[in-house]
Amino acid sequence: MQLLNTMDNKPSQFNASTMPHILVVDDEPDIRHLLQEILEDEGYDVTVAENGETARQAYKQQQPSLIFLDIWMPDVDGITLLKEWSEDGNLNMPVIMMSGHGTVETAVEATRLGAFDFIEKPLSLAKLLLTVDQALDSEKTTRETPAHSHQGLIVSEPVGRSSVMQRLREQIKRIAEHDSWVLLNGEAGSGISVAAHYLHSNSHQRDKNFVEINLSSLSYSTDAEEITGKLSNQTLTQGLLDKVQGGTLFLRNIDEADDASQNFLLSLLQSNSFQHIGDSSTQNFKARIISSSHQNLEKLVEENKFRKDLFYLINVVPLHIPSLREHREDIPDLLNYYTNILVNQENLPYRHFSLAAQNRLRNYEWLGNIRELTNLVQRLLITAAGNEITLEDVESAIDQKAQISTPEEGISIAYDLPLREAREHFERDYLIHQLIKTGGSIGNVAKLIGMERTHLYRKLRALNIDPKKVLTDNSEK
Repeated sequence: MQLLNTMDNKPSQFNASTMPHILVVDDEPDIRHLLQEILEDEGYDVTVAENGETARQAYKQQQPSLIFLDIWMPDVDGITLLKEWSEDGNLNMPVIMMSGHGTVETAVEATRLGAFDFIEKPLSLAKLLLTVDQALDSEKTTRETPAHSHQGLIVSEPVGRSSVMQRLREQIKRIAEHDSWVLLNGEAGSGISVAAHYLHSNSHQRDKNFVEINLSSLSYSTDAEEITGKLSNQTLTQGLLDKVQGGTLFLRNIDEADDASQNFLLSLLQSNSFQHIGDSSTQNFKARIISSSHQNLEKLVEENKFRKDLFYLINVVPLHIPSLREHREDIPDLLNYYTNILVNQENLPYRHFSLAAQNRLRNYEWLGNIRELTNLVQRLLITAAGNEITLEDVESAIDQKAQISTPEEGISIAYDLPLREAREHFERDYLIHQLIKTGGSIGNVAKLIGMERTHLYRKLRALNIDPKKVLTDNSEK
C-alpha cells in the first residue's frame, strides 16, 4: 500500500520553536509512524494513537493543538469520535480527517461536525504540511477559544450592507469605546458570537484574550476546575478565568445557566475575585463581560428562573442582534461572503449562485438564521455539479431535509416492536419533540423533563440525536 505521495515538493519548515502538540490517530502502524517521523522532523511534538479509546486517553493526558483522525478504525470510527468531542464541547482545536476511501457524504458530515479539513490517502507530503500550517494558523487566529466552545468559520464582523447591519456595526463600535458590560440578545444562529468577537476586536481589550464559557454545556457544579483552575501538589492548572485576565469573558447562553452557575457568576462579578480549587487564597479578577441570551431574561426573572440581581448586574448595555428575516436584502451578499470564506478556509470548490437561486433563498424562512444559511452554502458547494448553483440545486438541498415529527403531528408509537426498541423509539420522538418546542435549548429541555443536564447529553448521544440538526431539519416547517 502506498502510504505517502512523495512526488510533491516539500515546503519549507515551519517555526519549530513553538512546538505545537499534534495527536495522530490511525489504526495502521505504518501510517502512524510515518506521520510521526515527518511531523517531528518539522519540529512538532507528536503523540500517536492506534484506536479511538487510546485517542481519548491521549487527549485527556495532554490537549493537542491539532488532531489527525482516521475515519475507519476497529473500535470506533473517526466520525463518531469527532461527533463525541464536538457534542461534549471539547473540539477547540482543528481536526484533519483522513481516509483511503472517503465519500462526499462523509466529507459533508465531518465538516458539519467541525473538522478543519478532509484529506485522502495516499497523503501528499506538500498537501499534508500545507494543511498543518493552515490549521495551526487558524488555531492561532482564534486565540483562546476554550473548551465547550467551537467557533467554526472565522468571521471578522457582522456581514451585510443593509441599514440594519450598518446600524448594528456602528452600535457595536460605539459600545466598544467604553468598558461597560454588554448583554446580547437574539435568535439562535443570528450571529451573536460574531458580534461578541467584533465588539472585543474594537475594544481596549483587543490585544488580550477572548475567552468563551458556553453555559448551555458547562456548569459550575460539574466543571468548577475548568472554570477556576486547580491547585494540586503545589502545581497550578489554570482555568478559563486565569486565561481571560485583562481580556473579554463571553458568557454565552447565560439564560441556560443553572442555579450553581448563576450563584458563582454573581459572586465573581460582585467581588471581582475567585479561588482556585484546592487553594484558600483569593485571586483578583478583571475582565470585560459580554453575556448573551436567546430568551427574554426579564421574563425568566419574573418566573423565578433567573436571578434578578445577576440580571441587573450584566444588563448594563443591552443590544439586540437582528434575525436574518430582519435584513433579507443582505442574503445575496451573505451567500457570496460565505461562499468565499468556505472556499478559502475549507478548500471547497468555488461555485456561484444563479439569480433564480438567490431569489429563492431571499424568500426562504431562515428559522435557523445565518447558521442555517452557512450550512446550506457548505452543502451546496460540496454536492452541486458545475460552476453554478442553480434553482434546482437549491430546491433539491431543501427537499433533502429529514422529515421529523412535529408536536402537532404527535408522537408515533411502534406497538409491534420489542419493548426495548419501542421504548427507544418513544424516547427519541419525545426528546426531538422537546428540542423543537424549546428551540434546541438543552438546558430548558433538562428543566422541562426533570433530567440532570449531563444525563440528558448522554441520552441524546445514545439515541444519536443532534440538537442542531433537529432545528435545521425542521427550520422550514
